[in-house]
Amino acid sequence: MDVNRMIGKKTPKREAVRVVKESVIPISKNRIVEELEDMIENEADRSEFAKLCKRVEYVIRAWYMIHFENMMELYLLFDPVHGASKIKEKKLSPEKVDELEQKFLSYLFQVMRKSNFAIVTDEEFEMAQSGNYLLNLPIVVDESKVDSTLLSKYFENNPCGNLPAFSDKYLIFRRAIGIDTTTEFFYMAKLDLIISRLWSWLLKKIKFEGIFRLICSPKSPTRSATFKRTEEPDEEYMTVERIRLESIDMSLGTLLGKVEIQEPTFDRMIVVYRKACTNGEKDRGIYIKHFKNIPMADMELVLPEKKSPSLTPMDWVQFLVSVVVGLGALFTSMETPGSDMWVAIAIISALVGYCAKIYFSFQQNMETYQNLITQSMYDKQLDSGKGTLLHLCDDVIQQEVKEVILSYFVLLQHGGATKSELDDRCEELIKEKFGLECNFDEEDAIQKLDKLGIVTRDEMDRRTCLSLKEANEIIGPTTEELVLKAKKRSQS
Repeated sequence: MDVNRMIGKKTPKREAVRVVKESVIPISKNRIVEELEDMIENEADRSEFAKLCKRVEYVIRAWYMIHFENMMELYLLFDPVHGASKIKEKKLSPEKVDELEQKFLSYLFQVMRKSNFAIVTDEEFEMAQSGNYLLNLPIVVDESKVDSTLLSKYFENNPCGNLPAFSDKYLIFRRAIGIDTTTEFFYMAKLDLIISRLWSWLLKKIKFEGIFRLICSPKSPTRSATFKRTEEPDEEYMTVERIRLESIDMSLGTLLGKVEIQEPTFDRMIVVYRKACTNGEKDRGIYIKHFKNIPMADMELVLPEKKSPSLTPMDWVQFLVSVVVGLGALFTSMETPGSDMWVAIAIISALVGYCAKIYFSFQQNMETYQNLITQSMYDKQLDSGKGTLLHLCDDVIQQEVKEVILSYFVLLQHGGATKSELDDRCEELIKEKFGLECNFDEEDAIQKLDKLGIVTRDEMDRRTCLSLKEANEIIGPTTEELVLKAKKRSQS
């Protein structure tokens, strides 16, 4: 993931987040079926296509049923609420419980991959920490409250590349990219920005700016500079713009009126962790929390077991250095022959204003933090525990069904195609018909088409679909269809 500066006439400091397109298809299955049905002219073919879509879903559900049932059965042992009693009831030894929890994680992470969730990397997490959106406080995990053996043991037995530094304590999964915009007055944030600029201007005038920046800069050179630019083709990427308060020109209109800021979001996020043991008792519960529409720059909101925010050591350094630099500038200006009293007043005013800015900014940020935490609990959190697992199971089925339906329809409309041709045509269809972009997973789609037996393959590795009627005959009727037929026969 690369963060590149975008230069514009009005907002020269705007940023863009450049991300690899994901394989997730962000359109509901029902909408896809309805839109594709409308593209089929023959009424009989439309009926056959609708029947095929239902049959494909039934078959795919059957494929995953045993996997899902095993996963849900294992989770009963690690449910944070009732899991401990289940373990006692079954009289499982600690060694057996260790084995079963690793087995559960294996099931869970397989479902995550099939549902197109990816683990947040160090690079992505650093990018989130490097900027601010609505959250302007440093949020960190209280590591003493988080277990470090569960996940570390899993990855020791199942090595995985590009894991984040915190992967031994908790994992953050993310899927799909969206956009969040907020339009507010942001009076305190604007005042904070103005005071900072005035203070910087004053330090520059009295030749202290370089020293102040060297000592007080809370961040090393901008994070965006640490992201390597890539040369991959543009079609593999999508770009989402960031609009921050700092990048907006401060005119009288923007100062007194509402302004709009924008941040890319992760459409879905899932956090997996276990609490550390307390009072000598090992907590076997595995916490799984599901969130939606989390701004990238506010990703810290989903962290588990967060510490209460406070002024950081760097904030205190800024505060003390500001006082020392301000007093030094004041004494220097007073000792200079012919010094102007108004200069001293300006320095004192700026110093008092800057110190007040640090204090009031912290108070305002604390209030915002509390509001965001409340919002993340009630608005942003979709579910947890068993509810999240049920969401994941349904996600897997829906994604698999959508891949089969789209790929079969493309072959039906355009005839035979190689893997690359199928990939391009499916992506074009999604973009033209639904106005969305994604990286269609043609490999997975072809595997399912082959497994269903509704395509043929020639010596050039081109796939050609069977007719709708033949495909329906090969898959066969669903249980629902058989029950309806039986009902009709009994009524006649």
